[in-house]
Amino acid sequence: MAMTRERRKRKRTEVRWPVRILSEHRTIEGETRNISFDGIYICCDEPIRLNERFRMAISPPNHRSIGLTGQVVWSDMYGLDPEETPFAMGVSLVKISRKDRKCIEDAFLGEEAV
Repeated sequence: MAMTRERRKRKRTEVRWPVRILSEHRTIEGETRNISFDGIYICCDEPIRLNERFRMAISPPNHRSIGLTGQVVWSDMYGLDPEETPFAMGVSLVKISRKDRKCIEDAFLGEEAV
């Protein structure tokens, strides 16, 4: 069997934080599965188009919501998580404030991770 090459350039931290995605025509609820300085792996019940940009709010425990703009860089239907959430996607961070980026940095130190 061929080995797949890891394309990520940065470490990811496993976190399960609620996320609210504000897409073009609707609001979608989901959950992060892992996060890095560059991107987020999100599972949700509705698809978002590949390359679509959107605003979203992530709700870490004991912290105000993190607001950012993301862009879908890959998506898959079924089977990327043991709970078989219908849709999974990789989201690249397009725009995020310094304060909100600090919260993501804290996840790598274990201060906010669950």
